[in-house]
Amino acid sequence: MNKHLVQLIELARIDSDIDSFGPKEEAINENLNKILEQEKKNLEVVAQLGEEIADNKMKKSKSEAHLAELSAKLEDIEKKSGAVKNEKEMKSLQLEEEIAKEQIIFANEEIERLDKIEKAKEDEINALKAENDELVGKAEAAKEESKKEIEALEVEKKASFAKKEKLVGEVPQKILSFYQKIRRWAGNTTVVPVKKQACQGCYMKINDRVYAEVIKSEEIVNCPSCGRILYIPTAEDE
Repeated sequence: MNKHLVQLIELARIDSDIDSFGPKEEAINENLNKILEQEKKNLEVVAQLGEEIADNKMKKSKSEAHLAELSAKLEDIEKKSGAVKNEKEMKSLQLEEEIAKEQIIFANEEIERLDKIEKAKEDEINALKAENDELVGKAEAAKEESKKEIEALEVEKKASFAKKEKLVGEVPQKILSFYQKIRRWAGNTTVVPVKKQACQGCYMKINDRVYAEVIKSEEIVNCPSCGRILYIPTAEDE
């Protein structure tokens, strides 16, 4: 196989490894990011529930004030009932009293309902805070684990960049420029194998003449359809 083709195959593999480090780092931090995101969501919900509780307290305060007004009204009706002069006035006071009592029942029910809502929201806040306490511990453990994995990945990165630097120094500039020009648009499919007489970059079948040149591997051959660099994979490649 052409020496420079071997170098480009190896360079393409190294470049592919280097490009994989970004996704690998994201995958390492994925668990930590999920924990931190959950913490953030919980805090947002706690803040929202706090606002709802404050609004609930305001409603309850209004109901309590209304209840106090109704109680005062009943006392006033009771005082007036002792001074009624006729049946008409008595019926009028009785009607006022019935309405006030109904409103008192409704106000008490509303206060009870608001109390239950407030209690439920406070319980939810306490549960979320307890969950966040656990998440803090999990986040610390995840940070430590991520740190170790990132450090190991950095070692791999340095090794790959060192290999690439050494190889780039060995490849003739003209061939390197040719490779980089294709890589700008083909990315990690710059150098691809040929299988069943088809380019594995664009999957187009190549003609017999070009296929024969690829098999010989005496020169660097490009796919007639897409321009990628072609090679025949060895058993080790497979």
